[in-house]
Amino acid sequence: HVLGISSLAGGHKTLVPEVIQELRETYNRPDILVVAGGVIPPNDFEFLKQAGCFDVYGPGTKIPVAAKGIIEALMR
Repeated sequence: HVLGISSLAGGHKTLVPEVIQELRETYNRPDILVVAGGVIPPNDFEFLKQAGCFDVYGPGTKIPVAAKGIIEALMR
């Protein structure tokens, strides 16, 4: 399972960690991969990954590249 979060308004540093925490603690679903995309500054990528986000796809990300990474993670 994968949950993709698109952030265009700068709320990613709050929204993404909160969603990950809810999935893990409230719903006991640490198996759901969370990915983020949108207008997210590259400087925030590591923060989101440290919060449990599997990967971050910023502007200009090629869809096949993102899809390949997600599919490979799901196949593990």
